[in-house]
Amino acid sequence: MRLRDFLDIDFPLFLAAVILTVFGILFIYSSGVSSTGAVVSDEYKRQIVWAAAGIILALVLSMVNFRRIYDLSMYLYFGTLILLVYTCLFGHTVSGARAWIGIGSFGIQPSEFAKITTILFFARYLDSTRREQNIIVRFVVSCLIVFVPMALILLQPDFGTSLVFIPILLTMTFIGGITLRFVVFLGGCIILTGVMMVLPLWQETILRGSIPGVMVLMNKWFVLISVLALSAISLVSLFGFRRYGKRYFYWICYTGAMGIFSLLASFVSHKVLKDYQIMRLIVFLDPNVDPRGSGWHIIQSMTAIGSGGFMGKGFLNGTQSHYRFLPQQSTDFIFSIFTEEWGLLGGLLVIALFMLICLRLVKIVNTTSDSFGAYIAAGLTAMYSFHFLINVGMAMGVMPITGIPLHFMSYGGSALISAMAGIGIALSIHIRRFNR
Repeated sequence: MRLRDFLDIDFPLFLAAVILTVFGILFIYSSGVSSTGAVVSDEYKRQIVWAAAGIILALVLSMVNFRRIYDLSMYLYFGTLILLVYTCLFGHTVSGARAWIGIGSFGIQPSEFAKITTILFFARYLDSTRREQNIIVRFVVSCLIVFVPMALILLQPDFGTSLVFIPILLTMTFIGGITLRFVVFLGGCIILTGVMMVLPLWQETILRGSIPGVMVLMNKWFVLISVLALSAISLVSLFGFRRYGKRYFYWICYTGAMGIFSLLASFVSHKVLKDYQIMRLIVFLDPNVDPRGSGWHIIQSMTAIGSGGFMGKGFLNGTQSHYRFLPQQSTDFIFSIFTEEWGLLGGLLVIALFMLICLRLVKIVNTTSDSFGAYIAAGLTAMYSFHFLINVGMAMGVMPITGIPLHFMSYGGSALISAMAGIGIALSIHIRRFNR
């Protein structure tokens, strides 16, 4: 790597990630301090090691021409799939999900690295088929590339991590030039699936009433008959469209197919996901429905954020964390601790740093002359922004609890190193954005 290339590193992007990582170490340390001032956890020491490894990895990757990853991406992708299968079968169970593999105290979470390898391989596919005329085949293959690792992660079951693949798919297919109606179709299926998945439990726990027809969404015979009926309607409409060329036939088929996929996906989700995982998706609407269970996290997190006020209570002076009211405080709710001790100003600083990262990635998408690099940057933008929006949103009580960490700040080696790897690849794309 030439000195000129090093000086061309996107320093705002790199420094924003490093500053967030330093904040994470500080408040992981704070989360390990008890109400008496004793340090009861050494998580911060491990986080320092992982942070150093991640920063070095990011710098090394920035020196490597990202085009060299093109051919390796396929091996990385399928290698990760093998690890995910192995994890589902023989992995260690943590917090109800069989998501870890390792020896002794050393372990990795393959699902965190699967996000990066999926983005890389998906970007390669979009780049190699960008002149493909058959848009339907391109769209279906794109969905398969993303849904296979997503399904394996869902089987662990790790619902939160699997959700991250959805914005990656939507963003990269849109940037990849796939027709907008296919992207809208996919987004519509996801929204309908979510609604039909939580509606029966929402009716039972929050509404405490009965909406005619809602509970049949969990009945296999109703789902089967509905799918068969919608399939027949869609096939007849498809025949009518091909025979007569009328657009309304096309849209009937389009809507019917959306209903088929949504019904099947919501039914399967009730079989795969645990009740407490689905409960987390709706309890944010009314945390008091389950104040000692799923609602406890949101109530305590909102209490911590609100008690911080404008300037915060000061570093190491938080009460929610030090008295252990806030569960998973070094991972999922690190933002709550941060804002309790550094207040609204600290929270705005974190938001500004994440916005800077996402804006710099968007700039890379717009300025790089290499489509492979642009697709990678788009996928990374979707990944970082979704993690930020969901994690901070659930800490503030406006998003459901899904167990998604806050990149760079939450405790965890796999999440931190994979996030830093993404930054390193983005830096490499920026340096070589003009194909030098």
